[in-house]
Amino acid sequence: MATEKVKDPMNSMGFLEAAVKISHTSPDIPTDVQLSMREHFLRRTQRMQRQTTEPASSTRHNSFKRHLPRQMQVSSLDLGNDYMVDKEEKPTSIGRIQPELYQQKAVESEDSSKNSNKNCGTINFSLKYDYENEALFVTILKAVDLPAKDLCGTSDPYVKVYLLPDRKKFQTRVHRKTLNPTFNESFQFPVAYDELGARKLHMSVFDFDRFSRHDMIGEVVLDNLFETSDLSRETNIWRDIQYATSESVDLGEIMFSLCYLPTAGRLTLTVIKCRNLKAMDITGYSDPYVKVSLICDGRRLKKKKTSIKKNTLNPTYNEAIIFDIPPDSMDHVSLHISVMDYDLVGHNEIIGVMRLGCNAEGLGRDHWNEMLAYPRKPIAHWHPLLESKKSEKEWKARTASFDSQGSCPSPRPPASP
Repeated sequence: MATEKVKDPMNSMGFLEAAVKISHTSPDIPTDVQLSMREHFLRRTQRMQRQTTEPASSTRHNSFKRHLPRQMQVSSLDLGNDYMVDKEEKPTSIGRIQPELYQQKAVESEDSSKNSNKNCGTINFSLKYDYENEALFVTILKAVDLPAKDLCGTSDPYVKVYLLPDRKKFQTRVHRKTLNPTFNESFQFPVAYDELGARKLHMSVFDFDRFSRHDMIGEVVLDNLFETSDLSRETNIWRDIQYATSESVDLGEIMFSLCYLPTAGRLTLTVIKCRNLKAMDITGYSDPYVKVSLICDGRRLKKKKTSIKKNTLNPTYNEAIIFDIPPDSMDHVSLHISVMDYDLVGHNEIIGVMRLGCNAEGLGRDHWNEMLAYPRKPIAHWHPLLESKKSEKEWKARTASFDSQGSCPSPRPPASP
């Protein structure tokens, strides 16, 4: 064993001295050389002792040790009394980890990532009002430095233009594989000059996708149309495209009231009206109706609908929808409200959705809790509509089957939901 050979360093030193004196023909070795040889032998002996007594290091840390600075490795060696001065010196910054530097870089990287997400390019457009025809002309000229949405590093951009609160929409042509499209397309919005102060110009930039839902690149909202001029002559405007998700698109609002009777176990949702709904037909209007589904543990128990209102973006219903729910089941259920566009030929399309319940988000949860806090009292609120993350077909497939032995202590669902 190696440990037995180096157990006694003094015996080894005797062997060294004997080895030095064994030759009588060679000249005497100077004293300083003997001292240096003795120190070298001591350091070698101590290193061998540490190697034989210390446990083997784990292989999973070898990659980390290879990247450590050389100064950190030699600082742990015991070099004897002659090197005590070096050990007592203050360590330099070389080879030391400074957490504040890494923290600062992390913060800078987060800020840069946020800024990069918000950098969606710029758009160039012009405005001019025609007094004779009482119309606002909006010309989409071009966009510059759009972010890449495709795997090939390009996009297929187009622009949707709204003059809010009207939902009449215009759309440019799609430009293939470019981040700097030139549109040069003009659109005419009939509007009286006196009403321009209450209008907002909304432009949404999208990336066309043939096989899936189009990605929203960003949006520009011009709150004040008279910001630069009186629009009597054509005004050229540049605006930064602001980052926005698909949910930030204005789909309209719905107003309804909630009232719960604990003694009867009855929940009444009264659909009052909607406003500024998204136009789904080529005529610039929609045929909206409201569908309300009672959900428990991800399963649909019941669904009820309002009547259909033809050719309108601001329908009025005043229709009550009633669900029988025991008080001990109120924490387990939620309501899924969908504003739909009726289509006689094809499939009905979802205009927007919102959810109510204890596990809902934002105003949907607040309205539900307010209803429970003030029973037997109708409480009405406006709710913004959000884009549905799942298609109506996927929702039906997920909620079509109901297990009567589920954990929801709600009434038995009807035979034909």
